Amino acid sequence: MSESDRLSRAHPDQLLVGLVSISDRASSGTYEDKGIPALQDWLNAALTEPAQFATRLIPDEPDQISATLIELVDKVGCDLVLTTGGTGPSRRDVTPEATLAVGTKEMPGFGEQMRQISLRFVPTAILSRQVAVIRETTEHAALIINLPGQPKAIKETLEGLKDAEGNVLAAGIFAAVPYCIDLIGGPYIETREDVVRAFRPKSALRVK
Repeated sequence: MSESDRLSRAHPDQLLVGLVSISDRASSGTYEDKGIPALQDWLNAALTEPAQFATRLIPDEPDQISATLIELVDKVGCDLVLTTGGTGPSRRDVTPEATLAVGTKEMPGFGEQMRQISLRFVPTAILSRQVAVIRETTEHAALIINLPGQPKAIKETLEGLKDAEGNVLAAGIFAAVPYCIDLIGGPYIETREDVVRAFRPKSALRVK
């Protein structure tokens, strides 16, 4: 990979995002991948400023997953990497292990909240093993989050759940992502509150 493959920000606060769909069948062309399009659509709707994306479609191979995550953070320069697929209990589901192998800090709250959201729909949510980590190098840091494989579940875990009046029933995990990226030295990103309200303490809010 050459230096020219590194993403370049259009402005200092543009978010650079890596999207990784992990599936033996989708990567082999057996069926169409729906994870990456779902992630792009949701982020385009949620962010007030367009992000730049680097996408990867790979099989359930732990070494390849880890190598892809390292590439997206260390070489491409992503601030945020979202994976979809490979987080269940089957033998080929190895995304959490491959993610933990490249992280320097584990962020367990993300996985805990995703399971709490999913448990409102199906008891088998306890079988999900999503994790999140920070990967730090001497010059850069990024947040890596494992997400579910289904587009509906991706939206629910990122956005959270609301009642008919728009009141939040369960906070989506993306509410905490902008402040986390602030804390690791990334760009200041904002969200559309009708999709998901980014939370920051008052001391961290940027004066407009």
